[in-house]
Amino acid sequence: MMTLIAQEPWWLSSWVYWLIAINSLSLFFAFTRNEAHWVLTAWLGNLLVMPMLFEAVGYVRLLGLTHIIFWTPLVTYLWRQRSEFGNSWSGRYLWVVLATNSASLIIDYIDVVRYFLGDGDLA
Repeated sequence: MMTLIAQEPWWLSSWVYWLIAINSLSLFFAFTRNEAHWVLTAWLGNLLVMPMLFEAVGYVRLLGLTHIIFWTPLVTYLWRQRSEFGNSWSGRYLWVVLATNSASLIIDYIDVVRYFLGDGDLA
């Protein structure tokens, strides 16, 4: 799957690498911030399920479904917790995760709808 992503335009592959990096950084905050613990949990769930979905359906728009499943509850939770983020590094990190995963979800919901409307191929 990563080989196919690397073949995408630079801006798209950069976006995917940003998603990987920002969500992986949760490891640094997960043991001191409950919110980051949930980011890490959602990220690990996504990392486990997306390769299985890729094996089942290939490189298609339906892959966004894993983000929808794991990140919709996460983003809702983070939004509700935003007043607790504070101005620490971990709080700033959580704002970036909230913004990044929210933007990703917009793209993912559109992609999944497009998949079910018959426009499934990503490549």
